[in-house]
Amino acid sequence: MDTHRRSFMKTISWRVVATVVTGLITLWLTGRIDFAISVGLADTFVKFFVYYLHERMWSKIRFGRVRPSEYQI
Repeated sequence: MDTHRRSFMKTISWRVVATVVTGLITLWLTGRIDFAISVGLADTFVKFFVYYLHERMWSKIRFGRVRPSEYQI
């Protein structure tokens, strides 16, 4: 299971990538840098918390996990 710190760091790294992508798409569609920055920042703040909650919920689900063996040689 991931720690809270790991989930938090994954959240930050993903949001940086996603913010740049959102900003570039908005800039491409509108041609307005000010609007692209506003949309990118608003998107980041909302999705930052949503992703963190999503990640923590998945950490509680056993689906697709492999149990570690009880012993190792």
